[in-house]
Amino acid sequence: MRCLSELYCTRRPTTAMEKTPVCTERIGTDGCIIKSDRGHRRSKVPRDVEIDIEFLYKVVPQLAKVFRIVDKIGEGTFSSVYLGEAQMRDGRREMYALKHLIPTSHPTRIAAELQCLTVAGGKENVMGVTYCFRKDDHVVIVMPYMEHRAIVEIISSMSFEEVRLYIYHLLKALRHVHQFGIIHRDIKPNNFLYNRSSKMYALVDFGLAQGTADTQIELLKDLTGLRRVPRPVFGERNLNSCTPAPSTTKQAAIKTESGKTDEPASRRYPSASRGPLPVRSQSSSQKPQRAVHQGLTCNCYQTDRVCNICLSRKQQVAPRAGTPGFRAPEVLTKCPSQGTAIDVWSAGVILLSLLSGRYPFFKASDDLIALTQIMTIRGSKETIQAAKTFGKAVVCSRELPRQDLRTLCETLRGRRPSPDDEVTPLPEANKDSTATRRHMFQDDTPTHRPANGAGQTIPSHQEHSQSTQLTKQDSESDYKVEEDERGWDRVPDEAYDLLDRLLDLNPATRITAAQALQHPLFADL
Repeated sequence: MRCLSELYCTRRPTTAMEKTPVCTERIGTDGCIIKSDRGHRRSKVPRDVEIDIEFLYKVVPQLAKVFRIVDKIGEGTFSSVYLGEAQMRDGRREMYALKHLIPTSHPTRIAAELQCLTVAGGKENVMGVTYCFRKDDHVVIVMPYMEHRAIVEIISSMSFEEVRLYIYHLLKALRHVHQFGIIHRDIKPNNFLYNRSSKMYALVDFGLAQGTADTQIELLKDLTGLRRVPRPVFGERNLNSCTPAPSTTKQAAIKTESGKTDEPASRRYPSASRGPLPVRSQSSSQKPQRAVHQGLTCNCYQTDRVCNICLSRKQQVAPRAGTPGFRAPEVLTKCPSQGTAIDVWSAGVILLSLLSGRYPFFKASDDLIALTQIMTIRGSKETIQAAKTFGKAVVCSRELPRQDLRTLCETLRGRRPSPDDEVTPLPEANKDSTATRRHMFQDDTPTHRPANGAGQTIPSHQEHSQSTQLTKQDSESDYKVEEDERGWDRVPDEAYDLLDRLLDLNPATRITAAQALQHPLFADL
């Protein structure tokens, strides 16, 4: 981290009113405060942001000695990010991103994030840390500021070559952090900043980072002790197994001629006909506990119901931090053993979004729906088979075929006609039918496509309203011409092969970031 002596401070604020550098203000017509400072353009700052900035100056007063906080540029569950300007001793003015962590964050978690930034940051497309301020339970991490635009704003104008370089540099960042035994756990476009003009990239936000078994980040090892370790109850060792232990009870499952298991009613609902489990004799000083027969297995294994034995068990505890839509299958199924492969899966989801032109690609209200959406792309049989490899049994009520990734992406991008029409139908916004909620592409999410060759992006519902002015053939023709100019008519098979390997349902065979960088798609890089 750099020394604070490099920064120049002209005065020392003594009162609350003096904690922000001098600037002129006036009230705009929309009620926002318009701030102007010598040598800088005027910018509108909403009143609620002004209040947040004043609060930050109050809880961490030493910030006012160094930075002029200009705006709030990001806000998440665990932190808020502000844009600050510092006057350097050589006269230069530098912009910094100030990340204010919520006071409820665990001290070890905060220290671990700082250690990740200091050890792995500053190289290989990974953001580093410059300064850190602390006042009581408020911590502010200062990092270099990099101008960038959100992927949702530029996805419709990105060329294939731009997408290829984006994924390449993301994989470089992942390879670097994975070498230190760091699992980022929250890989998504918002956490991988991209400056189109300078071709710069930066992986940020290690607030959810976790360590591997051999991590080099000491504080990440300490975080494992903070997670609650559940005690096995009701024979959990047997009940969690993928292969049920043979039952020693007299009421065993009966196999029919068709090969299916026919279970008696007493097996389906054990509490209805079975008395309490025997009580193990213990000393008077200890509370009696139920004894579980070693051969007892649950009655709902690989069925679409949940038996009383499973309902009485404690919930399985496994890391599931991350952003919905980017969680790997092993995270969604609460697999206790998770590694760096979950970051690679998230990178695959990003590549899927960029190749299809749809962001976000997955959007589900809970983990089971998210797993179903994955099945619609990767296939139900393949998902069930992969789940078995990491100790989970998944039951699907219907068989979903595996999709061809090239056909899927080209159809969504509009380069290939859909089965129902010559032109891929555009989804209606805010559609709230049951079919829409179950649709794998979540039609109620914003989807952007270029219009009229002008390079601008418009929401789907606006584009739908313009269909009265343009015929389907003309609009589709213009769209394809513009797509071809960006190289989408020349996407090599290697791109979809890499996508297939990044979205490998089995984390044990999923390609690593280091292996992905050696893929033929990046041969010239």
